[in-house]
Amino acid sequence: MDAHEVIRDVLKRTSAKHIAAELGVSLSLVYKWAEPPDVTGGSGTGSPLDRTGELVRVTRDARVAQWVCEQAGGFFIRNPAEFTRTQPLIPITNDIVKEFADMLATIATSSADNVITDEEAKKIRRRWEDLKAVTEGFVHAAERGTFGSESKAVG
Repeated sequence: MDAHEVIRDVLKRTSAKHIAAELGVSLSLVYKWAEPPDVTGGSGTGSPLDRTGELVRVTRDARVAQWVCEQAGGFFIRNPAEFTRTQPLIPITNDIVKEFADMLATIATSSADNVITDEEAKKIRRRWEDLKAVTEGFVHAAERGTFGSESKAVG
């Protein structure tokens, strides 16, 4: 979905007037964000979403995306690497189990003294993010039919 389409959908649920007032911009600018950009000089204008996307692209730094996700109460997980049909299923599932065990070991070590420090919390977060990424890759591949028979597989 393009940025202007996201803004257009947001405007179906949130008042453009409210957005303009809260952001300190004109109402017409908010409506322009919902229009497709026209490279020949049309009225569509780059929205904050467009600018954020450009910032991620230019910096190649996922922390920008992570920050945006945190503002929405979520988290960022990079799209998983594609699995091929030639990869055996057991080692892939073992990777998930290993990541889960690593996360549990980190939690157990961190909580052994009944206190979790800031540094320990950061280690737990890193292990959790690693586990989510590996699991997301597996689920994505399963949804695409990668682990099924050739006749069942999609893509």
